[in-house]
Amino acid sequence: MSNPPLPMERYSVQPIGYIESDFPDKFGVPRQPGLAKAACASLVLVPPYDDPLAVRGLEAFSHLWLTFVFHQSPPRWTPLVRPPRLGGNAKVGVFASRSTHRPNRLGQSLVQLSAVDTRAGIRLVLAGCDLISGTPVLDIKPYLPWAESHPEARAGYAPEPPPQLAVRFSDEARAALAAREDAASLRELIRQVLAQDPRPAYRKGAEERVYGVRLRDVDVRFRSTDEDGAPVMEVVEIVTA
Repeated sequence: MSNPPLPMERYSVQPIGYIESDFPDKFGVPRQPGLAKAACASLVLVPPYDDPLAVRGLEAFSHLWLTFVFHQSPPRWTPLVRPPRLGGNAKVGVFASRSTHRPNRLGQSLVQLSAVDTRAGIRLVLAGCDLISGTPVLDIKPYLPWAESHPEARAGYAPEPPPQLAVRFSDEARAALAAREDAASLRELIRQVLAQDPRPAYRKGAEERVYGVRLRDVDVRFRSTDEDGAPVMEVVEIVTA
């Protein structure tokens, strides 16, 4: 005789804080954490979780796991998804992917902890973050490399990091950067984001079309060009968003 099905329980969760980051929109966000190391962010804890006692000892860890909600993804989900690493056409099961279109819209991100600021509430300063501003964070856990790093593990259809493309800046884009106090860090952020080719997978063959990606307070307009047979991401202009 088979066991009766378990009841479908429901669980109530609430954010412990929210992300403030260099990414105002989804488009252009690196598809995995750490791929754009110049991407800065903060996790600002909200009451009652903004108690300094809750983060005592956290500064001893260099990296953190964040559990968050893909709050800009639709609540619907499907059992099959199209990972960008497979060109946006081949399908795999949603649980064999890191798709944002998941049953509970939960995500995990491994981020670098740069500082713990307790002067006014709690602000965790992060680096290499792949989360957009406003992302609700549900939990924080310290990363333990001896338990969670397995270099010998198989990585399915994503066995290595995505290839990095060359990025070049037009004269107009360079002039716009030169006028900013954060010119060096913004230039590096743009380079790291565009090097991963943020265009939709099904558009990768189309050149000359100009795309726009929001980074910090600017709209970075770029296109793909061909240089000696290799694709190059060209920054056409940088304008205030």
